[in-house]
Amino acid sequence: MNPQHLAVPRLVIAAPSSGSGKTTVATGLMAAFSERGLTVSPHKAGPDYIDPGYHALATGRPGRNLDAFMCGPELVAPLFAHGAAGCDLALVEGVMGLYDGAAGRGELASTAQVAKLLRAPVVLVVDASSQSRSVAALVHGFASFDPQVRLGGVILNKVGSDRHEVMLREALEEAGTPVLGVLRRAPQVAAPSRHLGLVPVAERRADALAAVAALAEQVRAGCDLDGLLALARSAPPLHCEPWSPKQALLPHPDASRNRGSAPDAGGTPHGRPVIAVAGGPAFTFSYAEHAELLTAAGAEVVTFDPLRDETLPPRTAGLVIGGGFPEVYAPELSANEPLRKAVADFAAAGGPVAAECAGLLYLARSLDGKPMCGVLDADARMSERLTLGYREAVAVSDSALAAAGTRLRGHEFHRTVIEPGAGATPAWGFTHPERRVEGFVRQGVHASYLHTHWAAEPSVARRFVESAAAHR
Repeated sequence: MNPQHLAVPRLVIAAPSSGSGKTTVATGLMAAFSERGLTVSPHKAGPDYIDPGYHALATGRPGRNLDAFMCGPELVAPLFAHGAAGCDLALVEGVMGLYDGAAGRGELASTAQVAKLLRAPVVLVVDASSQSRSVAALVHGFASFDPQVRLGGVILNKVGSDRHEVMLREALEEAGTPVLGVLRRAPQVAAPSRHLGLVPVAERRADALAAVAALAEQVRAGCDLDGLLALARSAPPLHCEPWSPKQALLPHPDASRNRGSAPDAGGTPHGRPVIAVAGGPAFTFSYAEHAELLTAAGAEVVTFDPLRDETLPPRTAGLVIGGGFPEVYAPELSANEPLRKAVADFAAAGGPVAAECAGLLYLARSLDGKPMCGVLDADARMSERLTLGYREAVAVSDSALAAAGTRLRGHEFHRTVIEPGAGATPAWGFTHPERRVEGFVRQGVHASYLHTHWAAEPSVARRFVESAAAHR
């Protein structure tokens, strides 16, 4: 297919460092522009699952991730174009500081790289609470560090007073950088956090709605929305073919070793196999493209809530249990004995199960002493140590999810441990940044701490649907 010219107005919301207020500003802008009647496409640079939940609440559209490490730089623009198609405006919240990326990999997976790949102007959110004229030197450094990054303006956050604002504006006017917003300190709209970041929307929906509305009001009052929209509209057209789950599943020579024959996207002769996907407050981590790929591969995707549902959805032929916070809900998950038994019976019968992080813990024998599904001969518990970072992995053996030798890049993010850390047949062998094996493959079960983005290797969705159709 020929590349398309995508002329979606767009901005990247970045910051000098984490904690500057990117999520506050990005979410507030998304809500404020949506309230103006614009269709806003929300995006998040990096692997984070939680911020996109707030973005979705603000815009009414799925929050989508753009991760140049997990998916490769070549997929950033196509995935963006897929999500932003038909929208009036796209806003991308950055990750960490503007130029921070994968450790030891230069600009890879940084907000700056995403901005360059999208040819998008950058708005820098600066925590101005402890500076005045020095803000000009800070902004000048970020603007000049990489000439290919277009810094279009600044939003000053946590400004203390009118006098403080005047000093900041004078300094930035001297430096030639437009001030596109000034936000005062407003702790009442801060979202609560815990051991892995913000509390997800699904756990506090009513409060989250109120917080997003307050953020929109704060942004409307303090930001030049017309100026920001004009800057977004100055972005040049993107020349790329939008990512398509159906097209992604078509075999191509480079991926033939990882793909077998596949059902047509319309399903199998006996109807579409049901893939049950865990959701609800305990399992909130998922990428929108996963369900889209499963559907394109011929499955019917049905969500269930392990906190409340006592049975798997009717005709379940495959089970996907992604990330989330089962450690917070361990007593409730344990108390739902009928569903734990249903999951265990499904796995014992050879049903295909793909479990990531929270799903791994749920399949364990116990979590913090509370009985779980008992599919795996392993026990999990909370830990003081945070495990965080990108990983390069290769499938150790054939499973319902991946053929042996399949290579994927992923991300670990947890404050739990499971013992043992790998089964007799591990799921992955990590090749970077350390060499070790991890996870479990047992009958149809593939369980691991590793979060992956299936758009990088659509064969896993294809293979999983094939396994579900065969099991049914």
